[in-house]
Amino acid sequence: MWKKLHRSGQPWFFYCAVAFFTFTVTVSCSQNQQSNQSPIQKSHTGLNQTELNIWWEKGFNLEEDEAFRAIVDDWERATGHQVKLSFYPTNELSEKVVRAVRSGNVPDLIMSQKANPTFYPRLAWENKLEDVSDVIEPVKDSYPEHILKAVTYSNGITGKSSYYGIPVHQATIFIFYWQKLLSLVGLSAEDIPQDWDSFWQFWQQAQFKLVDQQNQNIYGLGLPFSVDGSDDMYLLFEHILEAYDVRLIDETGNLLINHPQVRQGIIKCLDWYSQFYLQGFVPPDSINWLNTDNNRNLLNRVVLMTPNVTLSIPGAVREDQETYYKRLGIVGFPDKPNGQPMRYIITVKQAVIFANSPHIKLAKDFMRYFIKPQVTIRYLQASGHRNQPVQNLIWQDSFWQKTTDPYLKMTSKILATEKSRLSYTSNNPAYSQVLEENIWGKTLNRIVVDRLSPEQAADEAIARIVEIFDQWKN
Repeated sequence: MWKKLHRSGQPWFFYCAVAFFTFTVTVSCSQNQQSNQSPIQKSHTGLNQTELNIWWEKGFNLEEDEAFRAIVDDWERATGHQVKLSFYPTNELSEKVVRAVRSGNVPDLIMSQKANPTFYPRLAWENKLEDVSDVIEPVKDSYPEHILKAVTYSNGITGKSSYYGIPVHQATIFIFYWQKLLSLVGLSAEDIPQDWDSFWQFWQQAQFKLVDQQNQNIYGLGLPFSVDGSDDMYLLFEHILEAYDVRLIDETGNLLINHPQVRQGIIKCLDWYSQFYLQGFVPPDSINWLNTDNNRNLLNRVVLMTPNVTLSIPGAVREDQETYYKRLGIVGFPDKPNGQPMRYIITVKQAVIFANSPHIKLAKDFMRYFIKPQVTIRYLQASGHRNQPVQNLIWQDSFWQKTTDPYLKMTSKILATEKSRLSYTSNNPAYSQVLEENIWGKTLNRIVVDRLSPEQAADEAIARIVEIFDQWKN
């Protein structure tokens, strides 16, 4: 090289100066690029064609995002590959996924809570998801059977079922409430009944006492009624249907909704649920609630209790030890009206890879790394306790088994020991469109806003669900 420089006729120090200038500009640009990055998006620009593009649902706290970002950084260092990592809020991500699929310009890997029960089954049915059996099969013994079933979808093109999702974490409905507010009117956690009717009357009576005795402007129940609501809306109402043993789909995927006894059960559940709003035990604006509004209304003490599908509510106050341990509380569902224990509906949050993703092999390699127990457990522990494990080995860790944390204790008990079932999407992918359209939120809205009778609203819902299933047959 030095001989070439000498023969060029330019003094050697000229080239040194040029090299130094180029290095300085490069470092300066790199530093400016890093300083201008969004706090919720990590993006490497100008990279080669093997850059892995990940869209991940933004957590409800910074810890969750940083925990996943750290795992991505570790994988980059270990493999030499680079990642473009983007975090998006729940609703925004699900909308981006829909647009990306329509345009054909998809990322390599996504993890979306809302798309999980509503969109993934359709994508698998349309042969738009990559079969990830080669990721799951070597480690399938580490997952319970129902977790594996949750990531098994039917492919309408091939006519076969396979693994199209990779389990990340799981959740169900938990109920959070203010212990401190109950204590103001002489009530405590021990006073919360476990029979169905008494349980719900308890919160109504507590509202009366707080208003009359403490002049508290508060609602007893933080129940969603929104058309644009999230999984809290449809998952909660499906628990109500489960409580009254109203079964919409059988094990083989057949729709039962036209059976007279099923129709009557739906009418009963709609009437029972809507009465809380009509009688003034639910905030009037619950008809417009979005994903985080039930959290916000509880934390702002607008409501005394609210159901939620993760531990994001206590996670928001975890730094305040007094509030976390002594003022806030968690409780499970009461027994069903027939006296039997509630059967919880489990949702399994999954990552999926698109069939036309640019870097399928890289995406699979990353997920193989991510689902290693020592990696996943670090993510779950660092993510503010919001999400719960799906692997048997992780459940056995002392973090969950020997915890003194009241929220982890309750969620571990429910998810690891209570009766449960998966969403109806595991029986028939057509039901994913029922959830996507939020049929139950719209139906309840028709009752409390448009003042339809429960019978009229139920018949509208049934007609639409039948129409959806007929469309899927074709």
